[in-house]
Amino acid sequence: MTEPLLSIRNLKTIFDLESQTARVVDGISFDIKRGETFALLGESGCGKSMTSLSVMRLVPLPGEIVEGEILLEGEDLLNLSESGMRNVRGNRIAMIFQEPMTSLNPVLTVGQQIGESLLRHKVLRGEATRSRIVELLSSVGIPAPESRIDEYPHQLSGGMKQRVMIAIALAGEPDLLIADEPTTALDVTIQAQVLELLKELQQKTGMAILLITHDLGVVSEMADHVGVMYAGHIVEQASREQFFSNPQHPYSRKLFNSLPDMQKRDQALEIIKGTVPALSQQFKGCRFEGRCDYAWTPCREQLPEWHHIGSDHVVRCHRADAVMLADWPEISVDKGAQLHRPSESESTEQTLLNVKGLKVHFRIHKGLFKRAAGYVYAVDGIDIQIARGKTLALVGESGCGKTTAGKAILQLNRATAGNVLFEGEDLSQLSGERLRQRRRDFQIIFQDPFSSMNPRMMIGDIIEEGMIAQGVGGNVQQRRLKVDTLLEHVGLSATMRNRYPHEFSGGQRQRICIARALALEPKLIICDEPTSALDVSVQAQILNLLKELQAEFGISFLFITHNISVVAYLADDVAVMYLGRIVERGKVAEVLETPLHPYTQALLSAVPTIDQETKQEVLRVEGDIPSPITPPSGCHFHPRCPQAMPKCREIYPHDFAKTDTHAARCYLLQDS
Repeated sequence: MTEPLLSIRNLKTIFDLESQTARVVDGISFDIKRGETFALLGESGCGKSMTSLSVMRLVPLPGEIVEGEILLEGEDLLNLSESGMRNVRGNRIAMIFQEPMTSLNPVLTVGQQIGESLLRHKVLRGEATRSRIVELLSSVGIPAPESRIDEYPHQLSGGMKQRVMIAIALAGEPDLLIADEPTTALDVTIQAQVLELLKELQQKTGMAILLITHDLGVVSEMADHVGVMYAGHIVEQASREQFFSNPQHPYSRKLFNSLPDMQKRDQALEIIKGTVPALSQQFKGCRFEGRCDYAWTPCREQLPEWHHIGSDHVVRCHRADAVMLADWPEISVDKGAQLHRPSESESTEQTLLNVKGLKVHFRIHKGLFKRAAGYVYAVDGIDIQIARGKTLALVGESGCGKTTAGKAILQLNRATAGNVLFEGEDLSQLSGERLRQRRRDFQIIFQDPFSSMNPRMMIGDIIEEGMIAQGVGGNVQQRRLKVDTLLEHVGLSATMRNRYPHEFSGGQRQRICIARALALEPKLIICDEPTSALDVSVQAQILNLLKELQAEFGISFLFITHNISVVAYLADDVAVMYLGRIVERGKVAEVLETPLHPYTQALLSAVPTIDQETKQEVLRVEGDIPSPITPPSGCHFHPRCPQAMPKCREIYPHDFAKTDTHAARCYLLQDS
């Protein structure tokens, strides 16, 4: 039997606060063999990242490792001095952090940052250093590496920054690479490139990978073994095949059932009630008991032991104990409730929003006198329609103009050209008091709920603010009653109205933003990536809430996202955007099941799936999205399109309709 490269044994990491002790990692054990990928899976706040920092011995104060062993090929890293650990970090163990922009030094060039690691661990200098940096940048797929050496992080795209982080990590030729949510902030096309790159590098170098994520699709793509972490404990361990074919812990099963997809469109997603418990409390029984559908008296009073399900599959749950299971009472488990979706005959399809030829061009100023030096063609002539009570998903990579289009529809950015007809009235022609009064009919939910709320205001005042500005909602008592009703409606308590934003979790903050949007009883809500930063369980709660609100109040949604599974579950219609233009539009089933445009096909093929049998071959999209300042001639996608023809480089294609509702802008459809 092969000896593991890394062995974690009963690792405990605590944060000793003034009045309490938080046990963020509380006695976990696992092994990683050379050349394999071990995925640590779980919600935010369960201790995944703190486990990785413990392995690197980078736990921030007042945290400390109080017990256990971290064995790297038999050597306990906890016995090394800080000087000894410097020889391990970046050399034998390297780490890729979640957010590359905050991890890279903004005042050092790419070459300087990679060179630091080469100087420390490989004692390279001068031309040998530069040659090795070029080699590393080339190995991680960065084009023209010679010119990128002298660039700064802000000059690179998100995908490029993550590749630079990987190059820095590889500079020391590590035995173990720790990847902490390496693709969370990336588009699916860039994510596919990064995951493929990691697999290729692993095959070439034989390094092991500790992958930290909450994305089941990424785990399915990458992992050899899976550890499910909850509230400082690992509650299930298995090989990838065993885990995805037969998850055993109730928490693991809930994570699977929370995933949105096309087959669940007519039912509410299963949710995990409550939140991860505070790690400062003393646990008598199972840590998941308070949120578990199957919880019984022993779960509250007795810590579950490890039980073997198979040769390489263990679970920490009383229900895996055959003796206990025999006495288990019948417990009815709440499944996702059926939702009423209007049939075609019920739906009036009355158009609420009609956008025609919308353009948003930002002028670039240069020099002392701020002369015009060009334009950023952020949105370059789009047409979209949204019917009453329907959801249009606007999908595409970061930088394609989705958010700018949403803000222009709301008149937060003034359009350069085009019309925005809301109930037949052109919003682009309104200004002043008339526009301010009209704003109550359309609201926005931002991507980051925390930064979109005033941290000095209590949430009751935040929700009430719009009503005061619009002069609606009645007197003080009536507005207060409405705020309380809205909080209850979005699944919060009215007693929370006097708390501040920092006192809530990410999912709760997003619910507050939804309550604020609902306060003015709008007819249209623009949702700008409202679930991108949320765990899958919290995402399910938000998606259920949006569907319930749409069914109850008939609200229309423009849902801006790059999460295709959310689109499959929530949207009625889809518009695919690329570099400021709509390249494909249609009903959700048409676009997702029979995509017409090569960009849409590549986008869908890059989505990680937990079902390996239905997985498509990834259609590689090389490079990054071009600059909207100098978009390519002809079809904007032709520099990255594997099927580009000469005429694609000359004239932008017009719409080719496959059906009355499904069309794409691509010359490949001209003959068909």
